[in-house]
Amino acid sequence: MQESSSVAELARSLKAELDRYPAGGKLPSSRALVERFRVSPVTVSRALAQLAAEGLVVTRPGAGAYRAEPRPDARPAGDTSWQEVALSADAAAEIVPRAVDASGVLVTLAAPPPGVVEFNGGYLHPGLQPESAMAAALARAGRRPGAWGRPPTDGLPELREWFARGLGGTVTAADVLVTAGGQSALTTALRALAPPGAPVLVESPTYPGMLAIARAAGLRPVPVPLDTGGVRPELLTAALRATGARVLVCQPLFQNPTGAVLAPARRAAVLRIAREAGAFVVEDDFARRLVHEDAGPLPPPLVADDQDGVVVHVSSLTKATSPSLRVGMLAARGPVLERLRAIHVVDSFFVPRPLQEAALELVGAPAWSRHLRAVAGELKSRRDTMAAALRLQVPELALPHIPFGGYHLWLRLPEGSEEAAFVAAALRAGVAVAPGRPYFSAEPPGGHVRVSFAGVAGAAEIAEGVRRLRTACDEVLR
Repeated sequence: MQESSSVAELARSLKAELDRYPAGGKLPSSRALVERFRVSPVTVSRALAQLAAEGLVVTRPGAGAYRAEPRPDARPAGDTSWQEVALSADAAAEIVPRAVDASGVLVTLAAPPPGVVEFNGGYLHPGLQPESAMAAALARAGRRPGAWGRPPTDGLPELREWFARGLGGTVTAADVLVTAGGQSALTTALRALAPPGAPVLVESPTYPGMLAIARAAGLRPVPVPLDTGGVRPELLTAALRATGARVLVCQPLFQNPTGAVLAPARRAAVLRIAREAGAFVVEDDFARRLVHEDAGPLPPPLVADDQDGVVVHVSSLTKATSPSLRVGMLAARGPVLERLRAIHVVDSFFVPRPLQEAALELVGAPAWSRHLRAVAGELKSRRDTMAAALRLQVPELALPHIPFGGYHLWLRLPEGSEEAAFVAAALRAGVAVAPGRPYFSAEPPGGHVRVSFAGVAGAAEIAEGVRRLRTACDEVLR
């Protein structure tokens, strides 16, 4: 049994027995709990810590755990209805309302109910994460001299240097800022590059988290359709001319959700078009470390080909490691870097030094390259398993493109199908998928769903999830 589930079960058992003890009464010793429940001392310690955090027990070092005194009766809830007026009054003065629909982000962050196959995940399954290597890196990082001191606001020089080397071209450590993950970096970039009310060009479809950032900043996302070759230059030119936008956000490599890669012939065109319009390109390079084993050589980041400071590059270690290793970066050249730095410092001061030190230990260890090779092989195998199962069992769901990187497939529902009904039917059948609507900044051209193969345990769970999608299709797509 996994440690986390053992802790939860023991905490529930102890909670159910608390009424046996008076307030201030002593609970059985840790040794007695270990013997009775046949769990480890660590499990007992964590379960008691959980009850202490809930205010149910009090732990006293060297003395044991005691039932806490009863809490005083809670005061009645106040009246918060005034907030509706205050928030609405603020919105009336805004050029673009900042009310944010975070449902598209929460879908990929929320754990589904027990027994539901998680095709909606946005991170690697724990079995794919380098947990041992991360634990060892964190332990070594904690022993580094000055590990718990204040880091430079731009990030540790060694970590900035490592990120810069990975970008290539003429990017140096001086062009890099360490951020608290990719989402934080995107937030900083959009706040730095566009004032409230301004249009920002986005790929269509695109990552819902970026759309949420834009809307929270009071920006107007304007869609630029793409195909399997990425952003279409002629539509980008037209959108810049029509809107006067000064920012394009794109994912040139294994785009989320389509998996598209910006075609070689379009790379220079996108940079040229943006430069002529006086616009920045925010390059979200989120999936470079999620390449599949059969991908072949990858194109360099756009920032490596950019000599004029057009590109603001964003990338992160999070997707290839753990959702809790929130270490990312921004890279840019010219005066914009100072603005990015100022906003980054105001928002977060700096990324905690122990986390940066742990990231350095991780990427500098031999286990790092082994982990990336293992992930590349496993993602390719899972992609093939899911694609074959979908085509065999649910051919109604169109799969126009199979990517060579990333962690998901983008499916189109049959014409006239109701996306919300299909997503709900899938959940009733026991499989969670991500609805397509949140990926579009305007009206979608049809119903879609995104299915992830990275957040499940393996091939058997993929097969079972697709079988359940067949059940959903039989219910809805008649």
